[in-house]
Amino acid sequence: MSELRVGFAGAGFIAGVHAAALSALPGVRIIAAHEPDAARAGAFASETGARAVPSFEALLETADAVYVCAPNSLHAGLAIAALDAGKHVFSEKPPAISVADARRVHDAAARARGVYQIGFNRRFAPAYLSVRERIEAGELRPRWAHLKMNRGELQQPPWVADAAISGGFLYESTIHLLDLVCWLFGPAREMVCRAAQSCAAQLDDFAMLLTFESGLVASLTSSAHTTWLFPFERVEVYGEHAVAVTEEVDRATIQLGLEAEPASREYTRLSWAERWGYVAENAAFLAAVRGEAPPAAGASDALRAVELVDACYRAAETGEAVRLGD
Repeated sequence: MSELRVGFAGAGFIAGVHAAALSALPGVRIIAAHEPDAARAGAFASETGARAVPSFEALLETADAVYVCAPNSLHAGLAIAALDAGKHVFSEKPPAISVADARRVHDAAARARGVYQIGFNRRFAPAYLSVRERIEAGELRPRWAHLKMNRGELQQPPWVADAAISGGFLYESTIHLLDLVCWLFGPAREMVCRAAQSCAAQLDDFAMLLTFESGLVASLTSSAHTTWLFPFERVEVYGEHAVAVTEEVDRATIQLGLEAEPASREYTRLSWAERWGYVAENAAFLAAVRGEAPPAAGASDALRAVELVDACYRAAETGEAVRLGD
């Protein structure tokens, strides 16, 4: 295909991350951006060579593909409008902040001419890919797992503290791990959750127990008010006398057998964007747009993650287990 013209809805930090990744890929031109903050729009335009446009409609008139990088509550509406206009869509997480809207996105993607991909960058991080490769090869057969994610604050950007805009804490960083566990372990079938409101004006401490179709059980804890002490994100997968441990996306260590030497892979020499999967994520989107591969994280994955977030909130509210996939 000819050069892909990309427009950005939103010009904050994550838009800059994706723009930098796209700039290193051939056959792409960032052509326009719509951002209500004039200073931020100007800075983004200066850095990327894009034209700041006055409306999302103007963006749709010029772009072949749209990157949705606005605040969470806007994601579903912008993605649906772009899909219905025949555009390819890359949406930052979350795809929506309700199951109903996530289903609307799913349905729009199903009828669309363009490609839809959701921004679950952990799937593309080399540290997590190395664990998945061992599982797929049968070298590590997961029986149990523990995951933790600490967000140091709900202050930057300021809107993340407003649940009406963010959808709630779980729709922020934690949704990444809820997608990751299904990507690693398959469909989840039951959710148990305990939650508390500790420091923020919303539930900000969560302890979850997920049971999967395979019989595997995973515990997941997530807090919104800690520090960013390394590793703020950690995954431990337990097999029979085998274990895999990640420390953020900097390192993955695997021991297969009681007497085996642990094998560690270090990723700190990679750039930040490579370690966190953003470079490969954007390359995968372009491959899908060009028809070379299906979307690496599509609308069905997006819907499943929102259903898990919703199940967690419901389980926390009722104190009862919530069945998934019924």
